[in-house]
Amino acid sequence: MFKKKSLSVLIFISFFMLLVACGGNDDQSTATNDNPTDAGEEGSTDPVTYHYFIGASGSDIHTNETEIGGMLEDETGVNFQMEYLVGDLMEKLGVMVAGGQYPDVVVPDHGIDMMLDADAFIPLNDLLEEHGQNILAMYDDYLDRFTMPDGNIYYIPFGPTINEFVPNPNIDQGAFWIQRGVLKEYDFPEINTLEEYFDVIKRYADENPQIDGMNTVPFTGLTYDTSFFTFSNVPNHLAGFPNDGGVMVDLDTHEASVYADSEYAKRYLQALNELNDGGYLDQEMFVMNTDDYLAKLSSGRVLGFFDYGWQFGQARVAIEDLGDPEKEYMALPVVLDESITDQYIDPPSFTQNRGVGITVSAENPERIIQYWDRLIQEDMQKLVMWGEEERHYSVDEDGRYYRTDEQVELAGDQDERRDVGMTVFEWNWPRLNGSFNDGNAVESRRQPEVASATYDEEDRVYLDAYGIQTFSELFSQPQDRPWYPAWSANIEQGSDVALFSERSEELTKRHYPRIVLANPTDFEDEWATFEEAYRNLDVDVYEEFFTNTVRERINGNWQFR
Repeated sequence: MFKKKSLSVLIFISFFMLLVACGGNDDQSTATNDNPTDAGEEGSTDPVTYHYFIGASGSDIHTNETEIGGMLEDETGVNFQMEYLVGDLMEKLGVMVAGGQYPDVVVPDHGIDMMLDADAFIPLNDLLEEHGQNILAMYDDYLDRFTMPDGNIYYIPFGPTINEFVPNPNIDQGAFWIQRGVLKEYDFPEINTLEEYFDVIKRYADENPQIDGMNTVPFTGLTYDTSFFTFSNVPNHLAGFPNDGGVMVDLDTHEASVYADSEYAKRYLQALNELNDGGYLDQEMFVMNTDDYLAKLSSGRVLGFFDYGWQFGQARVAIEDLGDPEKEYMALPVVLDESITDQYIDPPSFTQNRGVGITVSAENPERIIQYWDRLIQEDMQKLVMWGEEERHYSVDEDGRYYRTDEQVELAGDQDERRDVGMTVFEWNWPRLNGSFNDGNAVESRRQPEVASATYDEEDRVYLDAYGIQTFSELFSQPQDRPWYPAWSANIEQGSDVALFSERSEELTKRHYPRIVLANPTDFEDEWATFEEAYRNLDVDVYEEFFTNTVRERINGNWQFR
């Protein structure tokens, strides 16, 4: 349906950065302008404000309160009133659907199926053909992946990779994290297995029962609400697989199998059970919410935890602000056995079942598309991802972007990032990944020159001790998985696959804590009870769905898969 444009692209994923929730507005469309009869004309720059709802935590703001948003408003006349999620996402979306009234633009995150089933999004095909040629060019190789069976595009995912994929020099995905001072205390030991990881943490906790007058927390984790996957995914990583969701995919047979009741899961839960019995497991691990968890990490008294780097950025900043580099955390590629090759670093990928759509409540939606089409252009993406040349970054004689110490500090200042518009536009909008036409990374954090400039003297102590130039070098390179990530498959609501997904999550949320916290003499019984309940679900239909998803993607069929 669309005229293709020749751009070299690979598959990529970034994953989803969560900020602190605050504020909230009603769900009514707020598009307003001084001359509504002219607002839809080609090239109109009449002032108009649209309501833009994001189903994730953040701080409400108008885009024209930022430098980039102000520039875009000057060019297009469009401003967006940004509203971030407060409370439960599905409940919030449910209220919208029930009332039939929506913000003009919605980023529904994992609630996207609810919006699609309610016909809340308008088709974008004609709008993109008329007003979004830059969007079509940038998403060229990915269009089929989010075109629905009726031939329409209803939302735009984030992050097509243009030109070349650029790996991250630092870890922003899953890992076992450890307080750096623990490593220094024991002369930077090599830690590969879960047993080695827990042994060094227990030893340090025994020798340091308190840190800065507070009780030491040897090991904790995030288990709250929709973040429970952070806990339940761990056995998959320990077994040497990346995050494909609820399944592991065999590299040779391409068969998908669940791991929630696997030997990998049992071994991990048993290790935690023993940790708990010894008094080394955080007793609030299964009851604290996300804010409690981040506050605990920020205190400097947690020795270790598993998490995805993008989820605890707020705590990392708080730890740095403490001014004690030894309390900062370092990522380790921990596996169950020495024979396992870690696969924590994601292969290049594209998440097709998340994105942003324009709702049926929006007036003059072409103005929104025109705004997005300007935002996706390379000069604007450089402003979003890098900032202003000479202010936030410099260019060497070979055209490579880098940052001086002063620019590193300025570009890392959260107030500066907010005021410029970096935090507003870096996600939840049509945006790029990969590299620009001049070879520089789209995301500044992926530029090796920038990563190197951000390392201070203390960072280099650890880098040198482990013989690496960047922290991600401790991890194995990702294996080729052309279907990745399997979890981005579109699962029909109410289907047997969806039913299994819901019920299996309920079971793991109910049984995993009981297994971990059980008296060690009851561990086998608790595990057997869970295993029986889990196998009473329709595991086969779930595994078959994802096996078919993987094989179809390998054969080039990504639609609905």
